[in-house]
Formats: sequence, structure tokens, C-alpha cells
Amino acid sequence: MAEKKSETAKATAKKPAKKPNVFKRLAKYLGSCKGEIKKITWPTPKQTTKNFGIVIAMVAIVGVFIFALDQGLYALVGLFMNTTA
Repeated sequence: MAEKKSETAKATAKKPAKKPNVFKRLAKYLGSCKGEIKKITWPTPKQTTKNFGIVIAMVAIVGVFIFALDQGLYALVGLFMNTTA
């Protein structure tokens, strides 16, 4: 009798664990995604507008800086090459 129990224990131990149905796994994944989205603290419209303004200002400042640098280097190359723009 003990021999029979050990054989069945070995047979059940060798079987791989069966995965849940793909739809159950998908539902579990989407449920956890929904839970994570609820934890997000979204910015207020006022904060979003302020951040948008900061981004636009920085783009303008960097654009002017790159333009000035480009014009300065172009003039410097013109001096070395004796060309006129």
C-alpha cells in the first residue's frame, strides 16, 4: 500500500502545473492595469497649462540660442574663408 502511494505521489509531482485559461489571465492582467491606473495622480488643468507654457518658452529660448550660434559660426567661417554673405 505504501508503494502505491509513493507511485501516485511521483506521478502527480511530475505533471506540470496547468495554466489558467487565456481569457482568465487576460482578465486578471486588465484588472491589475485598471488598479494601477487608479493609483495615478493626474495633474490639474491649471498645472497642465503652466507646464505647457514652460515647455513652449524653453523651446523658444533654445531655438533662439541655436539660431544665434548658427549665425555666429557662419560669420566666423565667412571670416576665415574671405566670403561675404
